[in-house]
Amino acid sequence: MLNSPTLDKLHTLRLTAMAATWQEQQRSAEAQALAFDDRLGLLVDAEFVARDNKRLTRHLKAAKLRISQASVEGLETAAVRGLEKAVVRQLASCQWIDDHLNVVITGATGVGKTYVACALAHQACRRGHRAIYRRAPRLFDELALSRADGSYPRLLQKLARVDVLVIDDWGLAAPRDADRRDLLEILEDRYGSRSTIMTSQLPPDAWHDHLADPTLADAICDRILHNAHRVALKGPSRRKEKSEIKP
Repeated sequence: MLNSPTLDKLHTLRLTAMAATWQEQQRSAEAQALAFDDRLGLLVDAEFVARDNKRLTRHLKAAKLRISQASVEGLETAAVRGLEKAVVRQLASCQWIDDHLNVVITGATGVGKTYVACALAHQACRRGHRAIYRRAPRLFDELALSRADGSYPRLLQKLARVDVLVIDDWGLAAPRDADRRDLLEILEDRYGSRSTIMTSQLPPDAWHDHLADPTLADAICDRILHNAHRVALKGPSRRKEKSEIKP
């Protein structure tokens, strides 16, 4: 029989899912009764799905999302929360990534900013894009360390290439001079070619004053805000709601 040589060739070509599905078909009378084109289609589908799942797993691992289980299907859409179904559908399409637009998510602590940001980044990975998640304080510390050990240009290049960069919890502390310059470098590299998600407790109108440097503030706000979808979350803290023990 030619089964063994064929299986060896499939594995050599790294078509492992196709090989496994072909073996299953060989053991199934129902599968063998199908037309050749139908059986071939099932083999190709199996390999495609397996590779797509591996790619998604690889991209999610590299993204290091703070909430790895976040998904657009899990978003609670309600006008009272400031998150409407139409907005979620629009962002879930990932067209904003193809158009190199940004997403700015604001609201008080605990309203779900990080979950929404991670859900959008997760959806981007599902659509074949690459993402990176960083909390703003740790990102700026990482950049400072890279400047000290000489890897700063390489880190900037990494941040510039990723399709979706999530900068979470921006504006918690007064920015240092280096933080302002680093943020401008990141946004300048990505402007018009990649997409950025930023979350903040500060409303966009307060960003300029928070940056405390009119020249850099103008440049930073221009590169992140003018071409951004804005999501202003409202309502009580979700953490408080989850922590309440019902009798």
